[in-house]
Amino acid sequence: MRRIPSGFTMVEMMAVLAVIAILSLLALPTYLDRIAREQVTGALPLADVAKKPIAEIWALLQVMPEDNKAAGIPAPEKIVNNYVSSLTVRNGAIDLKFGNRAGKAIQEKTLTLRPAVVEDEPQVPVAWVCGYAEPPSPMKLLGTDSTSVPQEYLPLECRSLGRK
Repeated sequence: MRRIPSGFTMVEMMAVLAVIAILSLLALPTYLDRIAREQVTGALPLADVAKKPIAEIWALLQVMPEDNKAAGIPAPEKIVNNYVSSLTVRNGAIDLKFGNRAGKAIQEKTLTLRPAVVEDEPQVPVAWVCGYAEPPSPMKLLGTDSTSVPQEYLPLECRSLGRK
């Protein structure tokens, strides 16, 4: 009587491990990109600290505050969260600088939220345009875009349709 072997051979086991390793290496960059996108999305609510005061100043005076002090909010390095190391107001634009526990892909990068206004109608609410996105028509963007976060790490609403 001949005995039939049961189980896996060492060669079969190594082949399975090699396939798993290759698939893991292919999935890792996608996973790391997703983490960076989630960190950017998680940082966006921090901008709410500055949005309301900026919008109120625009509605009253039709000018944008030059800096954090003019907007009536704390100094840039005092407004932080898990991923943002500072929030700076520059002529109405809000710059979120990534630091703290942000991933390497976005570390030291900036995401700008700019106010979009209808210049001759101050009662129209300020719309906020994130990153590389375009303003709604007929609104005009104010402030300078300092976004340095690569587009692939931005939420869809912060991306430009024409920019790579």
